[in-house]
Amino acid sequence: MSTPPDPLELAADLVRRATAAGADAADAVCFRGTSLSVNWRLGALEELQRAEGLDMGLRVFVGQRQAIVSTTDPSPRTLDELVARAVAMARVAPDDDLAGLAPPELLARSIPDLDLDAPGEPDPQRLIEMAAACEDAAHSIEGITNSEGAEAGWQRSTAALAASNGFSGTWTGTSASLGTAVIAGSGLGMERDSEHRAVRHIDEMPSPEEIGREAACRAVRKLGPDKLPTRARPVVFDPRTARSLLGHLSDAISGPAVARGTSFLKSRMGEPVFAPGVSVVEDPLRPRGLRSRPFDGEGLATSRRRLIDDGRLTSWLLDLRSARQLGLTPTGHASRGASGPPSPSVANLWLEPGTMSPRELMADIEDGLYITFLIGFGVNGVTGDYSRGVGGFRIERGELTTPVSEVTVAGNLRDMFARLVPANDLELIRGTDAPTVRIDGLTVAGR
Repeated sequence: MSTPPDPLELAADLVRRATAAGADAADAVCFRGTSLSVNWRLGALEELQRAEGLDMGLRVFVGQRQAIVSTTDPSPRTLDELVARAVAMARVAPDDDLAGLAPPELLARSIPDLDLDAPGEPDPQRLIEMAAACEDAAHSIEGITNSEGAEAGWQRSTAALAASNGFSGTWTGTSASLGTAVIAGSGLGMERDSEHRAVRHIDEMPSPEEIGREAACRAVRKLGPDKLPTRARPVVFDPRTARSLLGHLSDAISGPAVARGTSFLKSRMGEPVFAPGVSVVEDPLRPRGLRSRPFDGEGLATSRRRLIDDGRLTSWLLDLRSARQLGLTPTGHASRGASGPPSPSVANLWLEPGTMSPRELMADIEDGLYITFLIGFGVNGVTGDYSRGVGGFRIERGELTTPVSEVTVAGNLRDMFARLVPANDLELIRGTDAPTVRIDGLTVAGR
């Protein structure tokens, strides 16, 4: 069996071919991956797959004009055709004053080892046993009547970037995943829920039984839901749903949205956005982090930073293009695939925990809502208006009581961020993480 081509060598070869063909500058990415996946449902193996893939992308510049092409075929003939097509496209593309590679002084000088690559490849039988045990544990919980199955997976991927400005770098990471979705009840009273976990090193995966039981208990707890009377009330987001608020924050501080003026936080740099004491941390260099990366998609160094520090907004998420638009220094947030240009994205992100336990956070709530799942998407990034379908449990005199569904929670993210109070139960398990959070004064629309 022949040795597969090295991704970094392929990327560097593409850049050499492009500059030789007339490009003034070029960069290339190459992604190589291997994956295993197992689907297990109702006590039987439904699917077992193994896949290998290679994806290459080339970006060329002729003056201030650029073009991007991609391929999955590394043969010399295909690469020659790819390069010729890219250079020809760039010559007729419109001028773009914001286009261009990073100056050498901004490039990452070293590539740290973040322990992202677990050695070896798991035996497929191990994944089968994990999926089977996960579903079996879910079905052991009284009230579970059906299953959508359990899935176990593993993958190893290598990313390489080479550019004519002198950058050359590569990193490899593994990930393993396990999850199940189950149904409780029957007829019109059925409820569904799930649990899913992912880790860089498969040996750190929680037990399949723990994952299966958690999915089942969530589904059973949702049986027999009611609605709430419509009025403003305190709302508590559990950690699974609280993390979505960080997604809205990262969208609002993304460089392109700020440059276009389409973010409700566009003029808030350096100002209080959250309450004093609240901080949001991003760390792309976290060892074994699910979203860790030793350099960004343009070859810039990545670094840990407090995007929100003591309530104040401290940074946008900038790639080279959006940094040039705003007249600022890029922040190392560029991400890219093989067929598109770089764009900003966030790495490992979390809301720092507070001092109170979730129980203490809810203790003085006479009548509120505890949210455990979200439905649909109703957020206006320009105004900050927020409206989501939700479900969970009623809070009465500080305790969770009846399950609740078919209600809507509405507010504005400006006010929600300012009133957000985090609990102390943060776990860094998903790449974007938050503790339980409380926000008072949201409108809950039900019956």
